[in-house]
Amino acid sequence: MQNSNLAITFKKCKEQNRPALLSYIVSGDPNKKKTFEILKSISNHTDICEIGIGHNCNTGDGKQIQDSTYRAIKNGIKLKDTFNIVKKFKKTKKSNPIILMGYYNTIVQYGENNFIKKCRKIKVDGLIVVDLPWPENKNFSKKCKKNNINFIQLLSPTTSKYRMKKIVKNSHDMIYYISMLSTTGGKLKVASKEILKNYNKIKKIDKRKNVVIGFGITSKTIASLKKADGLVVGSAICGEISKSLRNRQNPVTNVTRMVSLLKNKIS
Repeated sequence: MQNSNLAITFKKCKEQNRPALLSYIVSGDPNKKKTFEILKSISNHTDICEIGIGHNCNTGDGKQIQDSTYRAIKNGIKLKDTFNIVKKFKKTKKSNPIILMGYYNTIVQYGENNFIKKCRKIKVDGLIVVDLPWPENKNFSKKCKKNNINFIQLLSPTTSKYRMKKIVKNSHDMIYYISMLSTTGGKLKVASKEILKNYNKIKKIDKRKNVVIGFGITSKTIASLKKADGLVVGSAICGEISKSLRNRQNPVTNVTRMVSLLKNKIS
């Protein structure tokens, strides 16, 4: 999938001698209209946009993302609304990669084949399915590849060497490395050197694969990890939306400012 938007984006970032910046927001937070406005605004600064599909059992997420998910579900966000947001965004930002992140139950309810076909139609670039690990994800991954959609595999500090090699081999254009044993938004308790040491173990298996680091990345920690192919910031952004709403400020303005500052720290 060398000509995918994801592959092209990572290549451009490497040519600029910097990691790709990946942002994460929850679809429907604080509402459908604002989600689109935030997405469109931050896409001027972030390289790859991740959109969370709200789920009432988002076990991998910490308080910040859970708060965002609660607001989205409370506001009645549906999967079709998320699809519409992506479709609308892609009409004007065709080359900006969009990754949908969610849980397998949502896909099963929609119908696996229907879900993948819909994603292809609206030009989703990648999928992260948190609770669909290797090797259970092999068939789903193949279906994604046939439809020019990157299925993004997850690795963690406890992934065995055997599994790591298999997962890297079966991965597409991007691999997501979870930096620490925690839910999202936890304080970075692992030294950056240790995270990069584990990261380099993955890269040694296949240097062609793009490996991004997520969990615990904030404006304070992002610069120390800029040797990675990409860095994901999600909880800090969701937290900024919550803070803006509490202070009765415009989340679009505040989140865009935050993402712009994050970009400057790794450029």
